[in-house]
Amino acid sequence: MWTQGVDPELDFHNINEIKEVYERTTKMTVPPRQPYAGELVFTAFSGSHQDAINKGKIYMDETDSDYWEVPYLPIDPADVGREYEPVIRINSQSGKGGAAFILSNNYGIKMPKAMHPEFGAVVQKACEEKGTELSAAEVFGLFQKEYRNVAGPYKLRNYKVYEEKVEEEELSKVKFEGAITYKGGEPIEIKGESNGPIGAFFTAIQKIGITGYEFIDYSEHAIAVGSDSKAISYIHLKNPQGKDVFGIGVSHNISYASMKGIICAVNRDQEDCYRDDTMPGIFEK
Repeated sequence: MWTQGVDPELDFHNINEIKEVYERTTKMTVPPRQPYAGELVFTAFSGSHQDAINKGKIYMDETDSDYWEVPYLPIDPADVGREYEPVIRINSQSGKGGAAFILSNNYGIKMPKAMHPEFGAVVQKACEEKGTELSAAEVFGLFQKEYRNVAGPYKLRNYKVYEEKVEEEELSKVKFEGAITYKGGEPIEIKGESNGPIGAFFTAIQKIGITGYEFIDYSEHAIAVGSDSKAISYIHLKNPQGKDVFGIGVSHNISYASMKGIICAVNRDQEDCYRDDTMPGIFEK
């Protein structure tokens, strides 16, 4: 009734406490699939179920629905004092939607849909190697290692962006100037022009031999609240062989985050790509 907008005037928010008292005093156990309180009653292992739950949650967020409309979850777990974390359990049978759901609901990382299969494969491989389920923290750790910790071989050392307004055409001409290094070598000056900073940077790196990449798409969102929030940018490229490659960039500056995302994608496509696990976390300053 509550999920459909009717208040039954019953409060189940302390159901976990009730379960704990029941099990401790009676020495009996609540079955895993017992409605409301069972450990697995809000859990989905199937990849197709996880994907449907993820799509349902996205639909609710986008439409600001007044009703609970998520497939395979008849009620919102939070309404009975349960958490989202156990809803989707990540194992070797989980689909790409499961990992995306965990990142979105636990960490606010909203990967574009095109990126789901690539990261889903990373998560599935880790599950198979571990032989057990992955926790939400482990899924986030994989995301950080796979994308955030990419450190080379290319690295953007510094840059400047100049914008020139062409009033007659209501267009902007953006000039990019900067320096990039390869495997820590001497800085190489790069320059490029386009109608935006991301395009100007992409043009600049093509001039020094990083060619054959096609810019497909990018998206971004804030990962903190307030005027000093950081942005995370997701970059989608096609490499010279036509393979989809993705990268992310995190920065207080949206344009810089996208530039870092491009470098990340290019680096991940290199045979000599390397990572630095000591890099600051996504949410660290």
